[in-house]
Amino acid sequence: MSDFQKQTVQWFPGHMAKTRRLIKESLSMVDAVTELLDARMPLSSRNPEIEQITAGKPRIILLNKCDVADEKATSKWIKYFENEGFSALPVDCRSGKGLNAYRPLVREVLKDKIQANTEKGMVGKSLRVMVVGIPNTGKSSFINKMAGKNRAAVADKPGVTRHNQWFNIGNGVELLDTPGVLWPKFDDPQVGDRLAFIGSVKDSILDSETMAVRLLEVLKEDYADRITERYKLKNIDFENIEAFELLEAIGRKRGMLISGGEIDTERAAVMLLDEYRGGKLGKITMELPPRK
Repeated sequence: MSDFQKQTVQWFPGHMAKTRRLIKESLSMVDAVTELLDARMPLSSRNPEIEQITAGKPRIILLNKCDVADEKATSKWIKYFENEGFSALPVDCRSGKGLNAYRPLVREVLKDKIQANTEKGMVGKSLRVMVVGIPNTGKSSFINKMAGKNRAAVADKPGVTRHNQWFNIGNGVELLDTPGVLWPKFDDPQVGDRLAFIGSVKDSILDSETMAVRLLEVLKEDYADRITERYKLKNIDFENIEAFELLEAIGRKRGMLISGGEIDTERAAVMLLDEYRGGKLGKITMELPPRK
């Protein structure tokens, strides 16, 4: 087994346990829960503990970063979640794509609550929605877009939001932001890898070359044409080339050489991961809904 295969992704810092407790304690204050998932890997980016913690609350699923996911796959995921009993929207929280439908959807999902409030003489009472999701799925970007001002901390690294915060987004809706929370252990190593690819776990947990090699192992199976096109590679036998050799070919093509003509694979790895995360390799979805 190579060094690239040995390492597994694990990350559960102390504040994650605190976040789970905060979510549980805050649940009684909200009418519904909005869960942000990464449209490129909706199941892998979904904390299985959220299902248990928020049980009984109406749920809205936002498939964020739909702009860098395969549209046909995203449509399948929307149908999948709707069949599971959730309301679901494809969105891009940075550009705001799809977010105009969010407030009306909240009111539709909570129409019984609105009716109950009206009957109790509480016309216009705010609808309160908790926003949850694992790190780096775009919760802060979502809230900033909805609130119309940069009041939530945003960064392209996990673990920025550490405390619960309320935001009024208009139309009688308030959002409760919560810190991103992962779960204690990834039973499926593929899930850990996928979350590392999109930056939901800190890059320091696994070295960049290992992540890039594993990413290339996935991409060369289903998206070889994207690699060829992006890095102008020719005469590559994707069936037989090792992923590390492919990383070297990319580094060579980009002129990432160090003394003696050796290829700087670490620099090439960082570049590859950045370009994948930024959508420069095209619209890529890494998992499809499970068949029933």
